[in-house]
Amino acid sequence: MSTSKRPLVWTIAGSDSGGGAGLQADLLTIHDLGAHGCSVVSSLTAQNSLGVLAAQPVALELFAQQCQALVEDMPPRAIKLGLLGSAAQAHYLREALAQWRQQWPGLGVVLDPVLVATSGDRLAHTSLVEALRSLLPFVDLVTPNIAELAELDGRPITTLANALAAGQALSKRFKVAVLVKGGHLDNGHHCEDALVEPARTWWFRQPRQPTPHCHGTGCTLSSAWAAAWSQGYSLADAVTLANAYVQSGLRTAYATGQGAGTLARTGWPGAESMARMHCPGDPGELDFAPLERPLGIYPVVDSLTLLEALLQAGATVVQFRWKDQPAGDDRRNTLAEAVALGRRFQAQVVINDYWQDALELGAWGVHLGQDDLPGADLQALAAAGIRLGVSTHGYAELGRALSLKPSYIALGHVFATRTKAMPSQPQGLARLARYQQWVGDRCPTVAIGGIKAHHLADIVACGVSSVAVVTAITAVSEPVAAWRALDQQWQQLTEENRAWLSA
Repeated sequence: MSTSKRPLVWTIAGSDSGGGAGLQADLLTIHDLGAHGCSVVSSLTAQNSLGVLAAQPVALELFAQQCQALVEDMPPRAIKLGLLGSAAQAHYLREALAQWRQQWPGLGVVLDPVLVATSGDRLAHTSLVEALRSLLPFVDLVTPNIAELAELDGRPITTLANALAAGQALSKRFKVAVLVKGGHLDNGHHCEDALVEPARTWWFRQPRQPTPHCHGTGCTLSSAWAAAWSQGYSLADAVTLANAYVQSGLRTAYATGQGAGTLARTGWPGAESMARMHCPGDPGELDFAPLERPLGIYPVVDSLTLLEALLQAGATVVQFRWKDQPAGDDRRNTLAEAVALGRRFQAQVVINDYWQDALELGAWGVHLGQDDLPGADLQALAAAGIRLGVSTHGYAELGRALSLKPSYIALGHVFATRTKAMPSQPQGLARLARYQQWVGDRCPTVAIGGIKAHHLADIVACGVSSVAVVTAITAVSEPVAAWRALDQQWQQLTEENRAWLSA
């Protein structure tokens, strides 16, 4: 008997008798993406592919009893709120969500404020709008279409700039992330979405799919987000996955009647459905110099003595990570010596963080984290022929990095690491393999984070190009010998893997 479990996701939404939207679409999506869906019916609708004929709210007593039945036995990791039948239901949820968030730490909540369907049909009374606004402080993400965003903001929206301003206003006022969906705006052959978070805005650009079968896109996106959140993905990563899932579903959407058909359920989205992503201030696609050779076992050190010893032992690429040093002669002289060691041994030394020094010293390469990217002159680095490595910790950061076209991308942290406080949980091998599938052959990759000798076979199986090691060599008595052993093991494993793939 199987003992495996799926994370539980609730959908609190209306029933679509046509099966393409509402809780029917939610349950299909949640199951398709690896979670188990539970449903609370808020409203019964009579609808088909041509439109909505009628809607009847579920009585508040029965609505509350459905919620309580799930509370007692099936606690969720994520909740999707869709069409609500009355302001009374919204008021009940406002009180309930405050309690549920204390009861279940880490609960993720997404509100798809269903007021206007994709077809243009109005699905809620005006009195519900203010009640929905009262829910915003208790949710993590709100995903309105353009008409619904205008209702929540109270101003008309005719351009993407209007939509972004409305999303920013809602985010600031209610301390909630807002996904501004530009699909209903005329942006030519592309759709532009913006995820407005308190600390960062992410832009997603997808080709507009030439299909009339788009019934249930909003329901599908929000329930896909909930399914991803329930499996431990961050808010932005879950949006990235949900965006790709909808794109994949639109690509293979199908007719169900005389009108708009529905999205296909296509499983975990692949790289072909990934949006082109960027953050404000990113320079767009650049032309960074490529790597001359695979990085292999890629040591990361903070000591000039160890750097020299590794280069003398035959290491062809080493990252010099000397963190949190103030600008001045000491830092510049130390970095200059690291660059000089690389030239002396005809090897590749990558400078971590200090891109201005690296640029002035003519370093071979520089490695930057996500927070370092906005302040770096990436165009100057690319023009100088300096190789760029970029750290990523999930799908959203990976999408952003791919849009920059760096020399390599670091994927991590794979396992728990002691080297620094990390902004995310360890990714693990399953996620590493999925990230690598999204990258494909577009850019060399480096797995990093807590990797030891006994992990290498599994890392090779994930398909990454190379492995960065820190404590595996810096926290042992003989670091050079440890690097040699790891490098020999890596070369043997990669040769065996190539032989297996070609057999």
